[in-house]
Amino acid sequence: MRRLWWIPLAAAAACASRQSVAQRFDAAQTMRWVQYQVAAGPRVPGMPGHAAIQAWLERELRARADTVEVQAFTWVTQPGDSIHRAGDTLHLANILARFRPADPSRILYVTHWDTRPVAENDSNPANRSKPIPGANDGASGTALLLEVADVLKHAPPSVGVDLLFVDGEDYGDFTTGKDVLIGSSYFAKHQPAGYPPLFGVLWDMIGGRNQKIYEEGYSLQFAPEVVDRVWSTADSLHLGAMFRPVNGGYITDDHVPMLQAGIRIIDVIGFENYQQWHHTLEDTPDKVSEATLGDVGRLALRLLH
Repeated sequence: MRRLWWIPLAAAAACASRQSVAQRFDAAQTMRWVQYQVAAGPRVPGMPGHAAIQAWLERELRARADTVEVQAFTWVTQPGDSIHRAGDTLHLANILARFRPADPSRILYVTHWDTRPVAENDSNPANRSKPIPGANDGASGTALLLEVADVLKHAPPSVGVDLLFVDGEDYGDFTTGKDVLIGSSYFAKHQPAGYPPLFGVLWDMIGGRNQKIYEEGYSLQFAPEVVDRVWSTADSLHLGAMFRPVNGGYITDDHVPMLQAGIRIIDVIGFENYQQWHHTLEDTPDKVSEATLGDVGRLALRLLH
């Protein structure tokens, strides 16, 4: 009888502990980090904002993670990219912040930290050659993972955790597949020793107001058990109004080259009700919700503990 009494007490204690860790997520600070990135300027490779945010990310992550690794590499733009001329050399960097780096059991979180160099969807034709601010498309996921790192510094996870900030996601031509998903493709070919992880989640455009997040097609096809894990956890946090268990279709995003390389990773992307601002100059901090960042952040932490 004592043993049967102890089991539910232990389960209740573990549940309470997970809830406590998730509640440490600071949505207000996450929102400030969104604003900070946008204020630095477009994070387009070769522009001042890109260099400034790379240095900032490395500094902030080194103050929180057990180790930080930088995959610095060059990329030569390709023929067939209708946005850029071929033959330009980009200097890019993936930043990998690791907790419990020696633990063979790992979870991978991914976001992209760069921003798109053209606002091709802007309603004003004069703006379509300008770089986007990238408040939701870039800054929201980056701020989310930085706050996750801050919590993990004070509440270490029970497994190894890798927070990967990839570069060059949004640079080129999605219609031809040229010069896009550059950093994630590089990481897929240069995975850390001991990979693949237990599972991975890509967090992209996750700060929109009243956002709806649908299950993504490639994720359902190649990592359905991860989709189920994330959506069932969201349901346990009463986030069913945001996380809809409906196939939202296939989206070309950073998870695709990683899936192709054997990493069981899914895309959590709040695209549907953000389309009017996607790849426009209107992707600004006022379109990002502190409350949404908090809800998604608590989900991200609950999945780790």
